[in-house]
Parts: sequence; C-alpha cells; structure tokens
Amino acid sequence: MFYIGSHISSSKGYEAMGKQALKLGANTFAFFTRNPRGGKAKEMIQEDVDKFLRLAEEHSFGKLVAHAPYTMNICAAKEDIRKFAKEMFMDDLVRMEYTPGNYYNFHPGSHVGQGSEAGIAMIGQVLNEVLREDMTTTVLLETMAGKGSEVGRNFEELRAILDLVSLKEKVGVCLDTCHVWDGGYDIVENLDGVLEEFDQVIGLENLKAVHLNDSMNPLGSHKDRHEKVGEGQIGKEVMTRIINHPSLNGLPFILETPNDDAGWAAEIAMLKEMHRD
Repeated sequence: MFYIGSHISSSKGYEAMGKQALKLGANTFAFFTRNPRGGKAKEMIQEDVDKFLRLAEEHSFGKLVAHAPYTMNICAAKEDIRKFAKEMFMDDLVRMEYTPGNYYNFHPGSHVGQGSEAGIAMIGQVLNEVLREDMTTTVLLETMAGKGSEVGRNFEELRAILDLVSLKEKVGVCLDTCHVWDGGYDIVENLDGVLEEFDQVIGLENLKAVHLNDSMNPLGSHKDRHEKVGEGQIGKEVMTRIINHPSLNGLPFILETPNDDAGWAAEIAMLKEMHRD
C-alpha cells in the first residue's frame, strides 16, 4: 500500500483534517499538535476524534505523523526552556493516545553551544522521562540538515540517542529527504548506499516514516530549504526511486513542500502515478 499525504492544519479538529486529506487525494497526513511555534494546544473533543477514527478506518488511512512544535527544544542550554519543552512533550503524548498507534515526530533539538554530546545526553534523558510502557504512540527522531547547533545532523547522532532510550520499542526515526541531502548524504547518486548506511548505523527496522521534500540547495549545504517535488536539487527521477524503493515500502510519505492545497493535491496525484504498485 502506498501511503501519501501532506501537512494539514489542525485548527478545525480531527474530522476536518481527515476530510481535507481525502480532498487532497491523501490516505495519511501530518499535523502540528499545537501551534508550530509553541503555545497552548487545541482542546481534544472525543466526538470529533471518534468521527475521524471511523473516517480513517473507512478509507484505510495509514499511520498519521504528528509533528511537535519547532520550539520544543529538550536539549536547550536554559533550564526553563528545557522544562517547558518537556511539559509540552508529555502533554502531547497524552493527547496522541486519543488516536492510538500513530507517530509523534520531533526535531531532536539544538545544543546551543553545549556540544552535541551534551545535547544527545539531554535528549536521551528526557525521552526516558516521558516515554511510558502503556503508550501506543511511537516517537520519531527526525534526521536533520545540520544547520547551526542542530542535534541529529548524521545517522550516528541519532543512533547515540536511540542507544540511551530504555523503552526502545517506543522510538524510531523519520527520514527527511531534504534534510539528509542538505546534511551530505548523496541520495541522488547513491540512494541504495545511503539506505544501506542507515541500516548499518540505525537499522531500517527503526525507520517509520519519510518526509518527502525536494531541496533548494546543493548536497551538503546544511541549510534546510524545502522545494516542491521535482523542482529542486534532488529531482523527480530520484523521488520516483525513493517512493518505489523496496526498503521503504509501506511507510507513510509526508509532503512538507512549499505549496498550497492545490499544489499538494497535484503533487499527491503525480506521486500516485509515479508509484508502482
């Protein structure tokens, strides 16, 4: 099954998100659990969630890939910022259980001059504090482009975080095609080799979702500038190989391209045509 979708606004609730996904031709989607810049989350309404769950079952939706706010930095240098981030994290994981069995994706964070080793240690500590045995959600660390003091700029840093987590079955990785390209992994000339390296370092069994984005920048730029599918440095032919790669079969592919709804609908239709069942 080919699961493809885009980011959808969560402002009108779960049922509205599901209906919007269907309008776009999608069978999965991503959404921010709260304002992407942080702040109070929208109230959960059980009736709305129940309507969405029925809709998702009826239309055979794949795993949803919820996204934490960008401001959630659990390895920040300032203790108050880390405390606020941890509280958001814990609250979001409680809210995720309204829609059981889905994914919660987050940017590992920025060490802000403390060094990657310190950042990795902090991230591992917080994950051990927020993950619970009874939760059905899988938390995904996202591959990052390596701009500034980002943690997760290579597979080894993500592996180091995973190694610190006690409840390993509750964590995984989301691979962002723009980020790994900007981070120096040549998925254009050596897609098989990059995925083999991912398998050797992290393990493909830990790869749970893909952010499918082209890049405005050349290989290794460390800039993280997404482009529409086929209009960037990665290109349509490589995107075709990615969505059809046997190692990625069955994963949810989420578009974070600079588009409006019409653009995402067009991309989803194009990708469905490019996908070989």
